[in-house]
Amino acid sequence: MDDAALTAFMAREALPEGFRRTVELVCEPLAARAHRLKTVRRKTVTLGLCGPQGSGKSTIAAATVGLLAARGVRAITLSIDDFYLTHDARQRLAREVHPLLATRGPPGTHDVGMAGAALDQLRAKGKVTLPRFDKAVDTRAARGTWPTIASPVDVVILEGWCVGAVAQGAGALREPVNRLERDEDPQGVWRTYVNDQLNGPYQTLFGRLNDLIMLDPPSFEVVAGWRGEQEAKLRARTGAGMDEAALTRFLAHYERLTRWILSEMPARADWVVTLDKGRAPFA
Repeated sequence: MDDAALTAFMAREALPEGFRRTVELVCEPLAARAHRLKTVRRKTVTLGLCGPQGSGKSTIAAATVGLLAARGVRAITLSIDDFYLTHDARQRLAREVHPLLATRGPPGTHDVGMAGAALDQLRAKGKVTLPRFDKAVDTRAARGTWPTIASPVDVVILEGWCVGAVAQGAGALREPVNRLERDEDPQGVWRTYVNDQLNGPYQTLFGRLNDLIMLDPPSFEVVAGWRGEQEAKLRARTGAGMDEAALTRFLAHYERLTRWILSEMPARADWVVTLDKGRAPFA
């Protein structure tokens, strides 16, 4: 990606001039890392990019794909969000397991079988149709709108807030971490189900990763602030979006696992990118 292409990308994504530093310190090294792995393995490489809400992981992944394309490497980015269970499927889980499973986000609310099959298909010769999730209506987009691409590809970047996460020990689940868990999951049924899913099907999915990269923010409180900024911009632009009370409740679904990821993943990720409060990487 030359300077003109980067400038066009930044304009299209409405990114600040400071994003050029993110490209220099994160996207270019990530592209080089992926290219090197592809050269050594001589088959499709799958990178996991873990970052909390609002950390810029989707933008970093997209810019990295552009840099790889400039190197002649066929790369795509997948979001774990596109593999959320449908609204109806989550409603069934809410009835059969626990009401909190109606809210998308935590492990147990994705179709990990579909995600794993997509990663496998992207390694094989043929064509792959990839799902898209429409957050505006809280369910999958119409199948006719899903993109189809030729495979195999050289590099896949699977990005998501819980990509590569591992389960907590059972003892950690006993005490609630916030009001949502205390008032709506007093027996720990929901958080145990989420943890069990993370320990089982999600590890099978994450076992396909060849490298795990983590975007590491200063704290969960900073992450909550980033998500609040996103909602404020959405309300200003469209009049829609969550108010402060709704956002606080929504983020409470993510709090336990986000805090756990921030505490344990840096010691085992293949590369940790430390971010400041403004989402800028440290040199």
